Formats: sequence, C-alpha cells, structure tokens
Amino acid sequence: MDRNRISVIYGKDPFEMATKLMQDCDLASMIGDKSKKIAIKPNLITSTTADHGAVTHPEIVIAIIEYLQGHGFHNIKIIESSWVGDNTKRAFSVNGYNQISAKYNVPLVDVKQDSYELVNVEGIKIEISKEALSTDFLINVPVLKGHCQTLMTCALKNMKGILSDRSKRAFHSMGLHKPIAALNKAKKQDFILVDNINGDLDFEEGGTPVYTYRMMAGTDPLLMDCFCATQIGFSPSEIGYIRYSKQMGVGSADLSKLDLKELNQAICIPSRSTGRARSLERYTEHDSACSACYANLINALARMDENRTLDEALDKIPNGKVCIGQGFKGKSLDAFGVGNCTKGCSKNVPGCPPMASAIRDKLENL
Repeated sequence: MDRNRISVIYGKDPFEMATKLMQDCDLASMIGDKSKKIAIKPNLITSTTADHGAVTHPEIVIAIIEYLQGHGFHNIKIIESSWVGDNTKRAFSVNGYNQISAKYNVPLVDVKQDSYELVNVEGIKIEISKEALSTDFLINVPVLKGHCQTLMTCALKNMKGILSDRSKRAFHSMGLHKPIAALNKAKKQDFILVDNINGDLDFEEGGTPVYTYRMMAGTDPLLMDCFCATQIGFSPSEIGYIRYSKQMGVGSADLSKLDLKELNQAICIPSRSTGRARSLERYTEHDSACSACYANLINALARMDENRTLDEALDKIPNGKVCIGQGFKGKSLDAFGVGNCTKGCSKNVPGCPPMASAIRDKLENL
C-alpha cells in the first residue's frame, strides 16, 4: 500500500467496514511472512463501551483477527493499557475482550503489567512495553476524537497505550506534544484502522459522541493524523504533536500528495445529536442531513466556538443558521449551505461530505 494512500469507508457495521478496508489495502500481502509477531493496539483508555465515543468498537478488532487468521496468521496478540487511574483488565472485560481472547485464542497483554525498555529519543527518555517493541507488525486501531489538551487524538497519540504509567505521567509534565512525536519515532506502527464511527467531540474519555459512521485506513500515522485533523475542524498546523512529528521525520505531513480513495459514498444515515452537539444544533437549519456531513459541520462549529469566532460568522449569514441536508436539494436560497445538497444556496461549501476544516475556513472568512 502506498504511504500516501488513505482509504475511507462509510457504514453502520464496524465489522464489515473494517473487513472491506483490509481487503482493499491487501493487508495480508503487506504483512507477508506468516510467522510474524502481530499486535493489535485498540484504544481502551477507559472502562466504558464504544457508544460513549472514547474506545474502539470491539467488532473492528474481531474483524482484524478473523481476517488475519483467515489468511494464515496466528501469532497475534491484543496489547493495550488504559489511562493512569483506570484498570486495563476492567476495560478489557467491559468491552468483551475476554470472550474475544478465548474464542480466537488471541492473548490479551495488559501493558501495565508488562516489563519495559528505556528508550532515549532526542533526549526524551521513554519506557516502552517490551511486548510492543518485540512486535514485528503493529496494527493501530485508534478512535478519532477531540482532546482537551492536545485538541485531537488519533493514530499518533494512541501509541501512548504502549507506555508505562510512569512515562504517561512524564509525558504530561513535558507538555505531551514533543514526547508523543518521540514515541512514534521510537516505535513504528505498520497499519492504521481509524474508528471514526462516533468519536467524542471534545474529550478523550468520551461523553459527547458525534456519529459520523466512517472509518479510514492507511500506513503513515502522520499523514493520517493530518487528514483526520481536517475532518474534525482543525488545521494540522494547530496540533503540536503533528508539528514535532514532522520535524522528527515520523512520516509525511504533505496533504497535497494525499491519495484519497473512498470505497463508497457517504451513506444517508440520519444524524444523531448527543451532548454538546445539541447546544450547537441551534445554529443549523437541517433537513434530512446525513451523519458524516452533519458531524463535520458540528465539529467546525465547535472549533469556532472554542476560538470565539462563531458569533461573528453567524452574524454574517441569513437567519444566523447554516443549512444542511437532502431536503435542500434543488432549492435556490439566500443562505449559507454545507454539502452538495445545498449547492443552490448563495454561499456553499461543496463536498459529500465537506471537510470540517473547509466549513470552518469558509465561515471564518466570510
């Protein structure tokens, strides 16, 4: 798979979506040797279920295991550690990983109980799980979501789960961004399946999920995070660990070279508003809006609200509301519309769905 390629799929079935992405990317050929030691690294930061918007959908992990075993790979483990203060074993249990482990004979590795190797990257000392370092092929399965300290978390930051708790604490004392980049220089991830089905709008621990019903696959974690930043309303330059990762040569940050392959079109699943998304809903005029398009709009509005640019932008559009949804197809309106369905509006952000960063840019530059 080309390092500049990112594949995107939309749907409501995480197992089916993950399987199609792996087939499209030909993951088996990518791995090659059947004897390779493979690790699956989900995001199980807390002991909550995936509907809260914080942890990886377990159906994705099941799909990975079935795909790998179906292609003759059997040296597989699931490795993870929850954040400091939570219990990995409880997170495994709550999300059904004990049953997954037993059914497929795939061991669970609680990194909190592992031994560590001290690695020095550009003067930053990091305790990394020996299990993770000995892995031949690492499959990272992060959740794309907001973060109260780093603005977002995805492929690069999800690697914190292979650290000792002592290093996790040290990362925070160092400001998170530079040590996250150093960690990714120390240990490479080989394949990424991003769970962007209902990632939380603001917080790493979940609670305000926004339903996008989308997954992405790629091999370059820096390029993936640059692309994913645009999907939730940020410019990659706003994310500190992206800047440091570029400086350290972790991957490519050049989105102009991105080869984006959409396996299907954004499907027309009605949007679901939860938590903070409901408070932002009052700035929209929505009629049969699809989830992916609506989620990107909500993310854009949220970023503008955080930057205190939202009120000024809304004052410049008719009725102070953004039109979105299939109900606007074929209508000519003096309005601000988002998505191809609202192309009849006097001002429009095209796309199906448009990037959240594009929506934000258009509104802030009216």
